[in-house]
Amino acid sequence: MKRSLVPLVLTGVLALAGCGDSGSSTPAAIGPTTCAAADGSSPSVTSFSEAPPMCLDDGVAYVALIETNYGILHVDLRADIAPITVNSFVNLARYHYFDNTTCHRAIQNFVVQCGDPTGTGFGGPGYDIPDELDQIEPYRFGALAMANSGVPDSGGSQWFIITGDDGALLPPNYTLFGQVIDDDFGIVAQLEAVSNPGDGPPLEPIEIIRITIEER
Repeated sequence: MKRSLVPLVLTGVLALAGCGDSGSSTPAAIGPTTCAAADGSSPSVTSFSEAPPMCLDDGVAYVALIETNYGILHVDLRADIAPITVNSFVNLARYHYFDNTTCHRAIQNFVVQCGDPTGTGFGGPGYDIPDELDQIEPYRFGALAMANSGVPDSGGSQWFIITGDDGALLPPNYTLFGQVIDDDFGIVAQLEAVSNPGDGPPLEPIEIIRITIEER
Protein backbone atom coordinates (compact mmCIF):
# COMPACT_ATOMS: atom_id res chain seq x y z
CA MET A 1 0.00 0.00 0.00
CA LYS A 2 1.33 3.41 -0.85
CA ARG A 3 1.95 5.83 1.96
CA SER A 4 -0.27 8.91 1.89
CA LEU A 5 1.43 11.95 0.43
CA VAL A 6 3.06 14.44 2.76
CA PRO A 7 2.24 18.08 1.96
CA LEU A 8 5.39 19.49 0.40
CA VAL A 9 5.77 22.73 2.29
CA LEU A 10 8.67 24.48 3.89
CA THR A 11 9.51 23.12 7.31
CA GLY A 12 9.22 26.58 8.80
CA VAL A 13 7.20 29.70 8.15
CA LEU A 14 8.30 31.39 4.96
CA ALA A 15 8.22 34.79 6.67
CA LEU A 16 11.41 33.63 8.40
CA ALA A 17 13.20 33.28 5.08
CA GLY A 18 16.67 34.76 5.15
CA CYS A 19 16.77 35.01 8.94
CA GLY A 20 18.57 31.76 9.68
CA ASP A 21 22.29 31.16 9.95
CA SER A 22 23.44 30.09 6.50
CA GLY A 23 26.80 28.89 7.74
CA SER A 24 28.57 31.49 5.64
CA SER A 25 31.23 33.52 7.41
CA THR A 26 30.28 36.66 5.50
CA PRO A 27 26.57 36.57 4.63
CA ALA A 28 25.63 39.48 2.43
CA ALA A 29 22.53 41.30 1.32
CA ILE A 30 22.20 43.36 -1.80
CA GLY A 31 19.55 45.81 -2.81
CA PRO A 32 18.14 46.64 -5.12
CA THR A 33 18.68 43.15 -6.51
CA THR A 34 20.62 43.06 -9.77
CA CYS A 35 21.27 40.29 -12.28
CA ALA A 36 24.25 38.11 -11.42
CA ALA A 37 27.09 37.78 -13.89
CA ALA A 38 26.52 34.98 -16.40
CA ASP A 39 30.18 33.92 -16.18
CA GLY A 40 29.88 33.03 -12.48
CA SER A 41 32.09 35.88 -11.31
CA SER A 42 29.53 37.41 -8.94
CA PRO A 43 30.27 37.15 -5.21
CA SER A 44 28.43 34.73 -2.95
CA VAL A 45 25.19 36.24 -1.64
CA THR A 46 22.87 34.60 0.88
CA SER A 47 20.16 37.22 1.41
CA PHE A 48 18.35 39.56 -0.94
CA SER A 49 16.20 42.64 -0.45
CA GLU A 50 13.83 41.75 -3.29
CA ALA A 51 13.28 39.37 -6.18
CA PRO A 52 15.58 39.85 -9.17
CA PRO A 53 14.58 41.67 -12.34
CA MET A 54 14.14 39.52 -15.42
CA CYS A 55 17.66 38.37 -16.28
CA LEU A 56 16.91 35.66 -18.85
CA ASP A 57 17.64 36.31 -22.52
CA ASP A 58 15.00 35.60 -25.14
CA GLY A 59 15.67 32.53 -27.24
CA VAL A 60 18.25 31.09 -24.85
CA ALA A 61 17.86 27.66 -23.26
CA TYR A 62 19.17 27.33 -19.71
CA VAL A 63 20.62 24.15 -18.22
CA ALA A 64 21.49 23.78 -14.53
CA LEU A 65 24.41 21.57 -13.59
CA ILE A 66 23.67 20.51 -10.03
CA GLU A 67 26.88 19.02 -8.67
CA THR A 68 26.15 16.71 -5.74
CA ASN A 69 28.26 14.30 -3.75
CA TYR A 70 26.62 11.57 -5.84
CA GLY A 71 27.36 13.10 -9.23
CA ILE A 72 26.25 15.92 -11.50
CA LEU A 73 22.60 16.31 -12.46
CA HIS A 74 22.00 18.06 -15.78
CA VAL A 75 18.64 19.80 -15.60
CA ASP A 76 16.80 21.36 -18.51
CA LEU A 77 15.16 24.47 -17.05
CA ARG A 78 11.65 25.23 -18.31
CA ALA A 79 11.55 28.98 -18.83
CA ASP A 80 8.79 28.36 -21.38
CA ILE A 81 6.31 27.40 -18.64
CA ALA A 82 7.85 29.02 -15.53
CA PRO A 83 9.95 32.06 -16.52
CA ILE A 84 9.78 33.83 -13.15
CA THR A 85 10.82 30.70 -11.25
CA VAL A 86 13.63 29.87 -13.66
CA ASN A 87 14.83 33.47 -13.56
CA SER A 88 15.01 33.40 -9.77
CA PHE A 89 16.73 30.00 -9.69
CA VAL A 90 19.30 31.02 -12.31
CA ASN A 91 20.06 34.25 -10.49
CA LEU A 92 20.45 32.52 -7.13
CA ALA A 93 22.71 29.89 -8.68
CA ARG A 94 24.90 32.57 -10.28
CA TYR A 95 25.20 34.28 -6.90
CA HIS A 96 26.42 30.90 -5.52
CA TYR A 97 23.46 30.83 -3.15
CA PHE A 98 23.14 27.04 -3.34
CA ASP A 99 26.84 26.19 -3.20
CA ASN A 100 28.02 24.07 -0.26
CA THR A 101 24.51 23.45 1.06
CA THR A 102 22.76 20.29 2.16
CA CYS A 103 19.43 18.77 1.15
CA HIS A 104 17.51 18.83 4.40
CA ARG A 105 14.65 16.51 3.47
CA ALA A 106 14.52 13.21 1.56
CA ILE A 107 11.54 10.86 1.64
CA GLN A 108 11.56 7.43 0.02
CA ASN A 109 9.56 7.11 -3.21
CA PHE A 110 8.67 10.79 -2.93
CA VAL A 111 11.13 13.70 -3.15
CA VAL A 112 14.49 15.14 -2.15
CA GLN A 113 14.14 18.75 -0.99
CA CYS A 114 17.04 21.22 -1.17
CA GLY A 115 17.74 24.92 -1.60
CA ASP A 116 17.97 26.13 2.00
CA PRO A 117 21.46 27.38 2.94
CA THR A 118 20.60 27.04 6.63
CA GLY A 119 19.88 23.32 6.23
CA THR A 120 16.90 23.68 8.55
CA GLY A 121 13.94 24.03 6.20
CA PHE A 122 13.37 27.55 7.53
CA GLY A 123 15.70 29.42 5.15
CA GLY A 124 14.99 31.45 2.07
CA PRO A 125 16.39 34.27 -0.07
CA GLY A 126 14.41 37.11 1.55
CA TYR A 127 11.71 37.31 -1.11
CA ASP A 128 8.75 35.32 -2.44
CA ILE A 129 7.93 34.47 -6.03
CA PRO A 130 4.48 33.77 -7.49
CA ASP A 131 3.25 30.34 -8.47
CA GLU A 132 3.33 29.54 -12.20
CA LEU A 133 0.74 26.84 -12.66
CA ASP A 134 -1.19 27.83 -15.79
CA GLN A 135 0.97 25.74 -18.12
CA ILE A 136 2.09 23.12 -15.62
CA GLU A 137 2.77 19.63 -16.95
CA PRO A 138 2.48 16.32 -15.05
CA TYR A 139 5.22 15.65 -12.53
CA ARG A 140 7.49 12.71 -13.28
CA PHE A 141 10.68 11.09 -12.05
CA GLY A 142 13.49 13.66 -12.08
CA ALA A 143 11.23 16.71 -12.27
CA LEU A 144 12.22 19.87 -10.36
CA ALA A 145 9.54 21.94 -8.67
CA MET A 146 9.30 24.69 -6.05
CA ALA A 147 8.36 24.05 -2.43
CA ASN A 148 6.11 26.56 -0.71
CA SER A 149 4.67 27.37 2.69
CA GLY A 150 1.27 25.88 1.91
CA VAL A 151 -0.26 29.13 0.70
CA PRO A 152 -0.26 30.56 -2.85
CA ASP A 153 2.70 32.56 -4.14
CA SER A 154 5.04 31.67 -1.29
CA GLY A 155 7.95 30.07 -3.13
CA GLY A 156 11.49 31.22 -2.39
CA SER A 157 14.64 29.16 -2.87
CA GLN A 158 13.62 25.70 -1.70
CA TRP A 159 13.06 23.20 -4.50
CA PHE A 160 12.61 19.47 -4.77
CA ILE A 161 13.36 16.61 -7.14
CA ILE A 162 10.74 13.93 -7.72
CA THR A 163 12.39 10.61 -6.82
CA GLY A 164 9.48 8.17 -6.86
CA ASP A 165 5.91 7.38 -7.77
CA ASP A 166 4.43 9.13 -4.74
CA GLY A 167 6.10 12.37 -5.76
CA ALA A 168 4.69 12.09 -9.27
CA LEU A 169 1.20 11.93 -7.74
CA LEU A 170 1.49 15.31 -6.01
CA PRO A 171 -1.33 17.74 -6.79
CA PRO A 172 -0.31 20.45 -9.30
CA ASN A 173 0.28 23.07 -6.60
CA TYR A 174 4.06 23.35 -6.99
CA THR A 175 5.63 25.21 -9.88
CA LEU A 176 7.35 22.78 -12.24
CA PHE A 177 10.48 24.43 -13.60
CA GLY A 178 12.97 21.78 -14.68
CA GLN A 179 13.66 18.18 -15.65
CA VAL A 180 16.73 16.04 -15.00
CA ILE A 181 17.90 14.53 -18.30
CA ASP A 182 17.29 10.81 -18.74
CA ASP A 183 21.02 10.01 -18.75
CA ASP A 184 21.26 11.22 -15.12
CA PHE A 185 18.36 9.18 -13.76
CA GLY A 186 20.90 6.83 -12.16
CA ILE A 187 22.04 9.68 -9.92
CA VAL A 188 18.45 10.45 -8.95
CA ALA A 189 18.10 6.77 -8.05
CA GLN A 190 21.14 7.08 -5.78
CA LEU A 191 19.47 9.99 -3.99
CA GLU A 192 16.36 7.87 -3.60
CA ALA A 193 18.46 5.03 -2.17
CA VAL A 194 19.58 7.16 0.79
CA SER A 195 16.18 8.73 1.41
CA ASN A 196 14.37 8.43 4.72
CA PRO A 197 11.47 5.95 5.06
CA GLY A 198 9.73 8.66 7.07
CA ASP A 199 9.54 12.44 6.72
CA GLY A 200 12.99 13.73 7.56
CA PRO A 201 16.59 14.17 6.44
CA PRO A 202 18.31 11.60 4.23
CA LEU A 203 19.92 8.57 5.84
CA GLU A 204 23.24 9.69 4.36
CA PRO A 205 24.06 13.36 3.56
CA ILE A 206 23.05 14.73 0.18
CA GLU A 207 25.26 17.73 -0.49
CA ILE A 208 24.97 20.39 -3.16
CA ILE A 209 28.58 21.25 -3.98
CA ARG A 210 27.66 23.90 -6.52
CA ILE A 211 25.11 24.77 -9.17
CA THR A 212 26.28 26.31 -12.40
CA ILE A 213 24.18 27.51 -15.31
CA GLU A 214 24.89 26.86 -18.97
CA GLU A 215 23.27 28.76 -21.84
CA ARG A 216 22.46 26.99 -25.10
